[in-house]
Amino acid sequence: MASPACTSLVSYNAAISRCARAGLYPRALALFREMRCRGLRADEYTLPPLLNSAALLRAPPAARGLHALLLRAGLAAHLHVANALVDAYAKLSSPSSARRVFDEMPTRDVVTWTSLVTGLARAGAHAAAAGVYRDMVSAAAAVEPDHFAVAAALSACAGSTALDLGRSVHASAVRRGLDSFLSVGNSLVSMYAKTGSLRDARAAFDAAPARRCTVTWTALIVGYAQNGRGRRALRAYDEMVRAGFRPDYVTFIGVLFACSHAGLVDAGRAHFRSMSADYGVAPGPDHYACMVDLLGRAGRLQEAMDLLSSSTTELDATVWKALLAACRVHRNAELAERAAEMVWRLDPADAVPYVMLSNLYSRARRWADVARVRSLMKARGVAKEPGRSWVGVNGVTHVFHVEDRGHPRAAEIYEKVEEMTGRIREHGYMPDTDWALQDEAPEGRERGLAYHSERLAVAFGLIAVPPPAPIRVFKNLRVCGDCHAAIKMVAQVYGREIILRDANCFHHMEHGVCSCGDYW
Repeated sequence: MASPACTSLVSYNAAISRCARAGLYPRALALFREMRCRGLRADEYTLPPLLNSAALLRAPPAARGLHALLLRAGLAAHLHVANALVDAYAKLSSPSSARRVFDEMPTRDVVTWTSLVTGLARAGAHAAAAGVYRDMVSAAAAVEPDHFAVAAALSACAGSTALDLGRSVHASAVRRGLDSFLSVGNSLVSMYAKTGSLRDARAAFDAAPARRCTVTWTALIVGYAQNGRGRRALRAYDEMVRAGFRPDYVTFIGVLFACSHAGLVDAGRAHFRSMSADYGVAPGPDHYACMVDLLGRAGRLQEAMDLLSSSTTELDATVWKALLAACRVHRNAELAERAAEMVWRLDPADAVPYVMLSNLYSRARRWADVARVRSLMKARGVAKEPGRSWVGVNGVTHVFHVEDRGHPRAAEIYEKVEEMTGRIREHGYMPDTDWALQDEAPEGRERGLAYHSERLAVAFGLIAVPPPAPIRVFKNLRVCGDCHAAIKMVAQVYGREIILRDANCFHHMEHGVCSCGDYW
């Protein structure tokens, strides 16, 4: 017969587990404290729901305390306890801690690997997450991935722009029969859309007409919108509503983004009103940022300001950066300065307002103001993220920085840049030195523009990516106006499709036209 202490432990474990499953995370942790006050020691069944509760409460100290306790109690050897610990650190965006626990585990299963892949991807370490998935499916690991692992891997591929690996994961999922799971189908649509492969995204969507949900439709709508296919995004939204699916917060981000990039001001206003009136979705900062972008594209900066002034939503820095970007396009320095001040107030460490103001002033040749902004940035200890661009060839990612000569084929790349520049000049290209950030002689300003990281990446793509395959270039910052014009002309002159994804959207360039409509 079980002792009273054992019976009490079983009762507490059951109560803690029920509270964790019901989302009563503070209550679960309170029961654990009560249990310990009664002198009961946690076992391997007590800790997993507690670790999950601490993670979902965003309580790192509680998670670390539970970690210390299980080490003292010798419970780390239990696989499901260690798995819960990896998962908790992953949910707390502490990938280094999750990795340390993972590396110390004597045995691992598919849950262990999936937790680490998911956690790294959630923390933004997408390339590392993709690498863990590769290790997982290697012969050495001998772990058979399930649909959770595949969905996590596809998310990592989307974040790391690893299209080739994403295709490989997709093929593996089909062989294993995992593509029939809703989570995998949704992840496929999202992965292909986020890597600029819209045909594949649509094919993944069409492959499972009976297995769709709001997330599936939203992935397609957002994908179309971010790839400059605004009207197709809106048609997909209409199909979604007719099919009986209810749009959510994220759906409307895609819809408003689509309206913005298609220049549909009236439609954007109507959808913005429809959010709360028809679907009970309260507009958040993301929606206001889309509306500011929409109105900014139309040159209606005052209307954008009126919208923000009447908002009852707490606006974040994203909204004011959208206004700042519109001011940059329309060269409204006065309003840009107001928007920059708001960003500085909300996020003092953000380098974007400094860079955008500097761009605006440099285009106006206001060099004293450029110097003032840079001095202010230095005095406040704000560092600008270095621009870099990359292109994948045969599964290898080649990264470039401005005036980068570190690539093994640098001589060929620079020769190709010179060739590109010469050929597009013959077709009417003139460098827009307003985008150069230095007050120097015209020759120096033109030379600086010619060797921006995206131009080097495109040159390498022309060398290494055989036609008719598109050249896919990714950039961590917004592409500058001169590079946008030059690369668009390169696509026309060389008869190539160039897909450039910058920090804001995709630019599908072909036949001298860009999907962004020359506004980004």
